[in-house]
Amino acid sequence: MFDDARLDDPAALDEADPQLRHLAESGARVRRELDGAGDWLQSLENVGLPRAVIVAGRDASRVHAVLEPSCVLPLLGRSWPGLPGWAGPLDTVAVAASDPGDETALSAIGEAVRRDCTLVVVCPAGSAVARAAEGRHSWVLPIGCDDPVAAVVLLLAALQRMGLATHTGVEQASDALDRVAVACSPFADAATNPAKDLAATVGDSTALLWGTSALAAHAARRSAYRIAGSTGSPALAAAAAHLVPLIKATPPRDLFADPFQDSPVPVRSSVLVFDDGAAEDVTAGERDRLAQACADYDVPIEQVVGESGPPVPRYVSLLATGHYVATYLGVALGHEVTGG
Repeated sequence: MFDDARLDDPAALDEADPQLRHLAESGARVRRELDGAGDWLQSLENVGLPRAVIVAGRDASRVHAVLEPSCVLPLLGRSWPGLPGWAGPLDTVAVAASDPGDETALSAIGEAVRRDCTLVVVCPAGSAVARAAEGRHSWVLPIGCDDPVAAVVLLLAALQRMGLATHTGVEQASDALDRVAVACSPFADAATNPAKDLAATVGDSTALLWGTSALAAHAARRSAYRIAGSTGSPALAAAAAHLVPLIKATPPRDLFADPFQDSPVPVRSSVLVFDDGAAEDVTAGERDRLAQACADYDVPIEQVVGESGPPVPRYVSLLATGHYVATYLGVALGHEVTGG
């Protein structure tokens, strides 16, 4: 059962300290890796523009979500093995492989080297990915951590330096992560901590997540994965049209239900709206329909608010907040919290 008292219980929070500490240090990892990549990034300035950019590997969707609105060339995100048949020497393959054993990245890198593509790779030093990427048209940046956010930010910085995107805000990512870490710190009580407050909203309900833009929707999907892993219960991120029927199917609230006597107690839903401030008119209408359905069926709805400005700080702030929510849900449910 969800016990909100555990959100401010030092003993319960201490059990999740490795995960909370890992989240808190995310900004420092991004800053350290960016500071150490200055010369490598400068070497990319003379690389010519390709015909198209293929972002490959398990984290391809992260890079694609941020880069797609501003990329000046055709852009393809590919999170499955290999490359499309048309990829060749005129194209650039970009890979952020925080996992040294990323077989999807290894497959794409092997194809890129064989087809003589320009290859830009961010990966752990000395890994199988780094060795596979060696080639005459390869730029490989070894990193000293296994944080996918740091790898993605570095790859975005590389693609921006190559002239493939502008104003992504990679230099603001670490500060945005630091601000989330301060706001969502375990030392901030539930009354002032947005992540603890959102975790209390979700409680032991089924979390339904929706993003106000393509970027926010991707952060919502990643957060849904983390919530499901922390709680052991389903969590769904989807379009508003797909969430409304689930809201309507939520059983009525029984104010007299006793979780200790009435078994099983019907599981209700809760809605988290990931808002990066970049909503368009069409998504405003979807938000209204979602809010109306929640009001009609007495389903709680709350916002996860990200940073304003360029896409990278908007994305990482939403993502980090969602990961804090997932971690605090695991704490309040008494589950073993895993994952960095």
